[in-house]
Amino acid sequence: MLPRLLVLFFCVLGSLSAAEKIRPKVIVMATFETGADRGDEPGEFQYWVERENLTGGIVVPGLEHPVLHNDAGVYGVVSGTTVRCGLQVLALCLDPRFDLTQTYWLVNGIAGVNPHVASEGSAAWARYVIDGDIAYEIDSREAPEEWPYGIMALGNKNPLEKPVIPGWAPKPMAWKLNPALVQWAYSLSKDIPLLDSADAQAHRALYTGFPEAQKPPRVLLGESFASCRYWHGARMNKWAEDWTKLYAGEDSVMAMTNMEDHGIADALTRAAALGKVDFQRVLFLRTGSNFSMPPAGQSAADSMVEEYAGKIPALESAYRAGSAVVHAILKDWARFEKAPPSE
Repeated sequence: MLPRLLVLFFCVLGSLSAAEKIRPKVIVMATFETGADRGDEPGEFQYWVERENLTGGIVVPGLEHPVLHNDAGVYGVVSGTTVRCGLQVLALCLDPRFDLTQTYWLVNGIAGVNPHVASEGSAAWARYVIDGDIAYEIDSREAPEEWPYGIMALGNKNPLEKPVIPGWAPKPMAWKLNPALVQWAYSLSKDIPLLDSADAQAHRALYTGFPEAQKPPRVLLGESFASCRYWHGARMNKWAEDWTKLYAGEDSVMAMTNMEDHGIADALTRAAALGKVDFQRVLFLRTGSNFSMPPAGQSAADSMVEEYAGKIPALESAYRAGSAVVHAILKDWARFEKAPPSE
């Protein structure tokens, strides 16, 4: 009975006229919320709900959390965690009630920050999203001594060869975002003061020998490295740095690690191929809640299970940097409805 009801539901929705379509100006996508959407310990979604007054709700089949919105055209989505979130994103894109062809997407969440690049609480606008999941792998203890780790690109015979992706393998491994849009978002937000905290200051002080990690939080340009495994440690960090350059070029910088962005990028790319989404209007902003490797003198195992010293600064940075861009889009919608910023 249920499948028949779902078919009927989508048939009815598919008959909506163009005038009845829901047209978000901006979709802010978080990956999780802890507890309620308001008033308790915040996850990635809560500050957006509270501060943007997202009071309207829409249930979308396939999404675990209702889509919330305000009257200004800002819609908030919780995608779910890990690469599986891409299925929920695609379900939203295929819902016939929505016209997302002119919608801007801000994928917005906390992440592990590379201590070679920035400190906890920092915010990085990604130029590329890198897929860290699809690989050949052997246990590093069985790898040749000259190998830094046992992970290789598909089709390769050692870890540091430039990838030659076989014809049967999924593509792409790196999603390039609209350079002009990314630069515009960075320019708008780069001078915004970010929240610091005593806990974050004390934690980054442990990272002697990492000058970028010891600086106060800042807004920067840096790539999003996504892998469904929650990895941690110096060797794994080296792998992510190398892997980013192999797929995105020598000028790329592995800044933030997470478990979702490759699934989201893949879903939005597929939706774009169907004419449902404009991928040139997509932004990824990740903020550092924890470091991706331990300080000197601490093991990776002990460091991985620590409380996130930078969690609240990261959540605040995500809103401060992200909302500056959201509000700029809304303010000049007559311009940005037609096209995103150009070079």
